Amino acid sequence: MSQPNPKPDARHFPWWLAAIALLGLLILWAVVADQGYNEIFSILVKGMLTTLWVAMVAFFLAMVLGLLVALARTSRYQILVQTATFYIEVIRGIPILVALFYIAFVGAPAMVDAANWLISPLVGWGLLPKLTIRSFDFTWRAIFALTIAYSAFIAEIFRAGIEAVHQGQAEAARALGLSPWRTFRHVIAPQALRTILPPLGNDFVSMIKDSALVSALGVQDITQLGKVYSSSNFKFFETYNVVAFLYLTMTISLSLLVRLLERHMARNRS
Repeated sequence: MSQPNPKPDARHFPWWLAAIALLGLLILWAVVADQGYNEIFSILVKGMLTTLWVAMVAFFLAMVLGLLVALARTSRYQILVQTATFYIEVIRGIPILVALFYIAFVGAPAMVDAANWLISPLVGWGLLPKLTIRSFDFTWRAIFALTIAYSAFIAEIFRAGIEAVHQGQAEAARALGLSPWRTFRHVIAPQALRTILPPLGNDFVSMIKDSALVSALGVQDITQLGKVYSSSNFKFFETYNVVAFLYLTMTISLSLLVRLLERHMARNRS
């Protein structure tokens, strides 16, 4: 006999989401009906593409670097473990804004000097021009800074996922003659992926929000365009309403996707 469908409980209704949706609809209505809001939106939406570009590229690079650091952290060689731990603790202890300025104004010139030293023979022979600091775009400086800042956090996510796989499975794979690389690829990584996907999604949402810090370098993202527009027209209320609306649209949408992914993976496990 089939069980009757449970009655909907108002206590479990996502009222917070309904309130955010109502707030978003009010701002969207203002964008459509009000010429001032419409003009602000048309300007700031261009910065939305820059925000997404910076966040996606930086997050991809941070995942690659974070995976390498996590593999070093879980290595059997103590020198790799200690080096990776030192990197993680130092980077996580520095505010992202400080890391942004450090990479932009200290790290970038050092990288240019190192590159000039490497290609100095080619420069001397006239095959390549000497690099200048101006050739290092501020957008890429911001991307590298976010990459380094987030790689330390992502490394810990990868480490937790790798260590969540029972050690006996890796031992069984090695007993079957699998190489360490094939053991990681076919045994450890697929199982660790189920553990790390939800926190990785949450970190990407945080990356979207923290990408607003790149406006401090003059990168033309949503925050920077809003700051420039409001300072010239003194429409601070309207401008930052639209800025908040664009960020909320991206972050809430991604957060809901992460929650759906978590529920889907929980159903598959059960």
